Amino acid sequence: MNHDAAEITEEHYELVISVDARRSGEYDDVDKPRMRARIYRVLETAFAHASVPRDALHLEDRGDGVLVAVTGRVAVSRLLGLWLVEVREKLRDENRGLRVPLGLRVGMHVGPVRHDDRGISGRAVDLACRLADSAVARRLLDAYNADLVLVTSQSLYEDVVSGGGKFIEPGQYTRARLRLKEGEVTAWCHLPGLPAPEIPADPRSASAAETPAPDAGPARDGDAPVPRAAGAAPDGDATAPPAAGPGRERPSGDQYTVHGDWSEHRDNVYQQPVHIGRVTGRDDERRKG
Repeated sequence: MNHDAAEITEEHYELVISVDARRSGEYDDVDKPRMRARIYRVLETAFAHASVPRDALHLEDRGDGVLVAVTGRVAVSRLLGLWLVEVREKLRDENRGLRVPLGLRVGMHVGPVRHDDRGISGRAVDLACRLADSAVARRLLDAYNADLVLVTSQSLYEDVVSGGGKFIEPGQYTRARLRLKEGEVTAWCHLPGLPAPEIPADPRSASAAETPAPDAGPARDGDAPVPRAAGAAPDGDATAPPAAGPGRERPSGDQYTVHGDWSEHRDNVYQQPVHIGRVTGRDDERRKG
């Protein structure tokens, strides 16, 4: 797609598609060109079968993937629907008999894109690339032993996916919160050909939760925080265990929620007998009396 000098500084709203290969760093110098050839065969065949004109596409090589921008004259629903179906079918065909199947992570977002002589740029491009490269996308491929995952932006889901359409099933998408370089964003994940996936837990969070905290005494400014009470939700996790109440039994075992110095008892919750305050000589005398 050609853009004259007058258009270089103008933004055009386009669909941005970022495609990355799974574990591309594990391919050696002999297999990597073959992997790259498969990616292009998959994408170009899918574009042709979905009747997406070549002059409506900007394809930019990324070594282990491809960055694509599609002009607004092509319906986004066609890319989310028929094109994705064709990608899945061609990918299955390419992977037949391969010892290491090609896996693809696809990120999609619609937004303003700038074109110049060297390629495309803009926040829409950045977001599409971050979605494809996200840890959640990587974990989904592994957890479901899948070869294709799509991660769309929140706005793309709301504007196109949520309304459904030909080959578009909103019920097969799962909402996820992604921690990207620019901050947290909401995205929607889809494994073509499979029901809505469950988002796998971050193994780093699980291993941190299983590591016992050292018994270093009460926390003070500059120290490590007080170890979390058993069963408490991790920071930033919107899901916490249900509180005790009618029809619910209190969890067994010692559970303390402590804020600030142990010698103060503001806003604290104790479910077992616990001593509050410092032990001094005067306290010893009182206990003896």
